[in-house]
Amino acid sequence: MSGFRSYVSQLTRRGFVTPQPQKRPRTSWLRFESHLPNETWQGDMTHWELKDGTGVEILDFVDDYSRMVIAAVVLPVTTAGDVVATFYEGASRWGFPASVLTDNGCIFTAQFRNGRCGFETELTTLGINIKHGKPYHPQTQGKIERFHKTLKRWLRKRDLANSIAELQAQIDTFVRYYNEERPHSARGMVPPRQAFEALQKAAPDPEKFPMTPHTRVRHDKVDKTGVFTLRHGTKLHHIGVGRPHTGRRIIVLVLDLDIRVLSEEGELLRHLTLDPTRDYQPINARA
Repeated sequence: MSGFRSYVSQLTRRGFVTPQPQKRPRTSWLRFESHLPNETWQGDMTHWELKDGTGVEILDFVDDYSRMVIAAVVLPVTTAGDVVATFYEGASRWGFPASVLTDNGCIFTAQFRNGRCGFETELTTLGINIKHGKPYHPQTQGKIERFHKTLKRWLRKRDLANSIAELQAQIDTFVRYYNEERPHSARGMVPPRQAFEALQKAAPDPEKFPMTPHTRVRHDKVDKTGVFTLRHGTKLHHIGVGRPHTGRRIIVLVLDLDIRVLSEEGELLRHLTLDPTRDYQPINARA
């Protein structure tokens, strides 16, 4: 073997062989792992089919330390807005992570278009570290890739779903079993939720985002006057977005009094601090 390596080395020096480090052996891969729950979430999207052959997408987030599934949502086509909404829905139940790791898909990042997508903007606002794997190197997101394999193996043993709602119900059943009953070898053969709840949770950088907010996510539609309504406590507030957005479907992210209104594509349409004393929140220079 040493003679063969020497021969290859000579060919490389002479320019007859082009090194391809992306094809290095598995033994040379560097393995990373979080030390606390919510230290890192891995996010990704995978494909599946309904019974009639219609393609759908499954968007999910998995906690890197415990392997617990934070969220798993079936969508016709995943948009940047769906990523933001799913992330917030997971955080409203399990808390915000200190960092998020994804691939370089356009629903997760716009860095290759010299910009930021809605998801990156939200993470930056929350003081959450954004990490992306190397292009064409899925091993970086290996834990969520492994979850996809486990999920699909389970789904293949069931009848194909007739609708998105039916598939979502199947996945919800699996996620409950996976999180709460199925032993996981990564954490001493205990279920992921048990491992997640056994330790103190990591959190975003408190200097960047000092508050611990009450969060919720709403899907709504701008009415013909350019307004949508939002309940805070027992009071209903009317929030202006603008007549140009009449009829547009929106995602409303609520962090206590901090309100962010996004389009389904992840575009930020308005950002405001709710004034609880006013029924109507008009558009102004700060909106």
